[in-house]
Amino acid sequence: MYRTKTCGELRLANVGEVVTLAGWVQRSRKMGGMTFVDLRDRYGITQLVFNEERDAALCEQANRLGREFVIQVTGKVEERSSKNPKMDTGDVEILVEKLNVLNGALTPPFTIEDNTDGGDDLRMKYRYLDLRRTAVRKNLELRHKMAFEVRRYLSEQGFLEVETPVLVNSTPEGARDFVVPSRMNPGQFYALPQSPQTLKQLLMVSGFDRYFQIVKCFRDEDLRADRQPEFTQIDCEMSFVEQEDILEMFEGMSRHLFKVIKGIDLPKLPRMTWADAMKYYGSDKPDTRFGMLFVELMDVLKGYGFSVFDNAAYIGGICAKGAASYSRKQLDQLTEFVKKPQIGAKGLVYARVEADGTVKSSVDKFYSQEVLQKMKGAFAAEPGDLILILSGDDAMKTRKQLCELRLEMGSQLGLRDKSKYSCLWVIDFPMYEWSDEEQRLMAMHHPFTSPKPEDIPLLDTDPASVRANAYDMVINGVEVGGGSIRIHDAQLQQKIFEILGFTPEQAQKKFGFLMNAFKYGAPPHGGLAYGLDRFVSLFAELDSIRDCIAFPKNNQGRDVMLGAPGIIDDVQLDELQIKVDLKEK
Repeated sequence: MYRTKTCGELRLANVGEVVTLAGWVQRSRKMGGMTFVDLRDRYGITQLVFNEERDAALCEQANRLGREFVIQVTGKVEERSSKNPKMDTGDVEILVEKLNVLNGALTPPFTIEDNTDGGDDLRMKYRYLDLRRTAVRKNLELRHKMAFEVRRYLSEQGFLEVETPVLVNSTPEGARDFVVPSRMNPGQFYALPQSPQTLKQLLMVSGFDRYFQIVKCFRDEDLRADRQPEFTQIDCEMSFVEQEDILEMFEGMSRHLFKVIKGIDLPKLPRMTWADAMKYYGSDKPDTRFGMLFVELMDVLKGYGFSVFDNAAYIGGICAKGAASYSRKQLDQLTEFVKKPQIGAKGLVYARVEADGTVKSSVDKFYSQEVLQKMKGAFAAEPGDLILILSGDDAMKTRKQLCELRLEMGSQLGLRDKSKYSCLWVIDFPMYEWSDEEQRLMAMHHPFTSPKPEDIPLLDTDPASVRANAYDMVINGVEVGGGSIRIHDAQLQQKIFEILGFTPEQAQKKFGFLMNAFKYGAPPHGGLAYGLDRFVSLFAELDSIRDCIAFPKNNQGRDVMLGAPGIIDDVQLDELQIKVDLKEK
């Protein structure tokens, strides 16, 4: 064996034992006639000691070791005279008697430390080195533990883990598909699944009444901190259930994860309708770790000669407690923030509540103190508070801008503590949303989501107002899971396809396999999918999901380590009967 112990397990109880360790050289330092080497493996770090007086040749060999050399040592465990409380093995060291260099190493392009000097691009190019860092390794250990506990919980609840195909058919709606050409079927393509949605519904038709799968999914979308081209879902489906059954089941799973992984007793999750989430937070994934709920001011501020407000379709604001001390420079920076192209507001109005209770605003000349006091009352503002107001000609758009401002203020005021968790269910989503690009109603979730039973009559008269039997779990402003009760009636499903603009022939071509299956007795069913990457990143208190994925893509969707995507040679293209015609943009 290359080792009898790992570099993380030796303690005072092992003093006097002769052990063999193997790992990577973290660092070395020479002090007089002694050389100290920190040896690292997945389990920890152990200090090695080479004594020139005892064995000059061995000490000289140790002095030639470089960072990341792979070595094997044998020696006796001794108690350290100067202990290191920051290391689990800091009470002991190994007095080395034998050294075997298993492999040399080039000097790494960045330091293999928790606080490395490597930028994101460099670390992704040498990801196999980055994974040696303790901080990154712990993220993957956390991911393993969470996946293990998910399987434990669901297995105990009677769920079966069933694998579904990776090569499937392309379907409309949702994000863009990644497509794969078929050599055996020239001119035809598979798609990589955006989710196993229809397949898990077919499993319900098949009688597998409790299914789950920890599965790779693929979406050709623009990337951001919580999105990758390939990601992992905890995909679940149940038969003979209503919405309440699913919320209880998976709230229980979340409670299990919080308790086992974080030691947190999660209280019963509050529920918020989509309409209230948009009204008070401007987001269907509200961050409820802090207040600053929106207050609408149409009745308070319209009609006083300030044309920006008088002509607005929506006026709303937030109250930042204790932020009246913001300087003019800080307020100007907030104005520039909301005017960024990705946010799109035209400007920002602010008001301070002074120590004596009076209100001073950037639009004082239009409003009397009486009106400003009425505004202060609407926020229940107190001396020292700062009121920030946005307006616009589109209520939904302005609320989303105000949401960005609220989150920015929450960050600036230290209210978005990553170690604190605020969880909730958002329910009663709209069934449809209007697409300006397509000029038609689109499914807000997917075409198989069931409408609220009481809203079904509205499908004929006012489909835009129909609510879906859909729900999302939100933690700290992140959508970690979402799902719905599915349509299990073929006639209702056909009706939904008609509203979405599919002819019967188009619906049959795309989804005939599912609609035909429904004719053979489909049970009432519904499900939910969690984003494992997002869940892990929240527990690890990360800003991005990339560091809880072993080999992630960068913001351009590239794997700079593997060089993917890459050019396919002509022989492969000929076999696929594909010609590439690159047009200049």
